[in-house]
Amino acid sequence: MPVRLKDVAARAGVSVKTVSNVVNGYVHVSGDTRARVQAVLDEMGYRPNVTARNLRAGRVGVIALAVPELDNPYFAELAGHVMEAAEEHGWTVLVDQTDGRAERERDVLAGFRHHLIDGLIMSPFALTAEELAAPADHTVPVVLLGEKVWDGPADHVAIDNVAAARAATEHLLALGRRRVALVGHQVDGPGGDSGVARLRRRGWELALAEAGLQPDEALVGVVGDFGRSHGYAAMAALLDGGARPDAVFCFNDTLALGVLRALADRGLAVPEDVAVIGVDDVEETRWSVPRLSSVAPDKRAIARTAVAMLAERIGPEGRRPAPRDVRAGFAVVARESTVGAAEGHPHGPGGVSGGTR
Repeated sequence: MPVRLKDVAARAGVSVKTVSNVVNGYVHVSGDTRARVQAVLDEMGYRPNVTARNLRAGRVGVIALAVPELDNPYFAELAGHVMEAAEEHGWTVLVDQTDGRAERERDVLAGFRHHLIDGLIMSPFALTAEELAAPADHTVPVVLLGEKVWDGPADHVAIDNVAAARAATEHLLALGRRRVALVGHQVDGPGGDSGVARLRRRGWELALAEAGLQPDEALVGVVGDFGRSHGYAAMAALLDGGARPDAVFCFNDTLALGVLRALADRGLAVPEDVAVIGVDDVEETRWSVPRLSSVAPDKRAIARTAVAMLAERIGPEGRRPAPRDVRAGFAVVARESTVGAAEGHPHGPGGVSGGTR
């Protein structure tokens, strides 16, 4: 049988109310009494009934996380961090996959399953800023992730993608590379001109300009999506078109993994012939051959910040500050695909050299 508050109160020789005050962290309990009650709580293995507590507060103890795709390693790792942070609040996380479809994102944002949750963390991919602002009567608090919208209708957490792309390109230029291709440009579709692709291309252009170089459209790899096969196809198309880059900046790690395969199939050595860097620093980068350099967003900080923002709006005070934009940190992690085995710490899967945040 679960240990009840009155069981603890009887053993500690205090009232049930005093035990409740200790469990809930109320300050009006003397230090000696608090210590005695806490010792009994620990001894008896008391666990608070989170469900009952939530029901008394008019909450269900569940938040939702909506992401475009769960088979993308970045979103899978981010989901793990969100669950870890939510657990500290006694929350369960309901994960929704939107497939990056506008209608699915509208459903999630406008109230689909809102009766089941206390708050929503969402990474929009297809919706515009105007569409995200449309459901002004959100029935639950919302925190947005990613690059889609700044100064939007809800709290928002993301890295500075222009700065991250610029740092990745500067890393390649610092190694003496001058024909730096990019793989990840999108002509049409969600995530294209108004999203991450535009921002990361801008960072690439700024780094080249600072080095006195002009962007070369012959070095721009167009993709239809951000998966491995699209990175492979884009790199193959660049090589077939006569492009001869000495470095490639990829808009994410899954594209970069496809690029590594394409270069290997063409007999080009990495990094001797072509250096390659991605973005996201997913676990797979530590196990590719060669190990992939990447820009590492602070995924744990992104998740914890988003959950903390949600907790502030869900909490009993019901705070409603104006929507806030928070930028999380990032670091350039140099591994074998840019600096080679000698400098890239080849003796373990997590080798890291250098970095900026």
